[in-house]
Amino acid sequence: MKRYLLLAMVLFIGGCATQDKYVQWEDVPPPTFPKLTAIGYAPLATQPAKEQSQKVLMAMQASKIVAYRELAEQVYGQKITANSSVSDWMLTDDNVKASVSGVIRGARVVKSYPAGDHYVTELELDFAKVWQLYQQQSRPQRIKEVTYF
Repeated sequence: MKRYLLLAMVLFIGGCATQDKYVQWEDVPPPTFPKLTAIGYAPLATQPAKEQSQKVLMAMQASKIVAYRELAEQVYGQKITANSSVSDWMLTDDNVKASVSGVIRGARVVKSYPAGDHYVTELELDFAKVWQLYQQQSRPQRIKEVTYF
């Protein structure tokens, strides 16, 4: 009986021991980094301002926001919600909504200029820069080498 008790204690104590090891990690960059571009347009005439200079500034901001939305659509995709109502075998109401949600980091304004009665902003999103920003926040890694002691 003492042998079984001794054997059980050795097994339990051995199971509590941790394996000492050293794990070496390495960063894994993607093979290619694409560049996305987006263009945003905003009309100058319909901006809600009295002075022309304010209209230009508002159109600049609006065109930049539209360009960022287009980039978000390219990166995250669009959510489409559609509802249709039918009465007496005829379509009475058709409602389609599109939305996009996401965070765009690292985009840069390539050009911002007036074109006729509109203001245009061109954005570029270089995924090499996005990857560098992502590396600063949370570093995706894989195991390079494991050494057991």
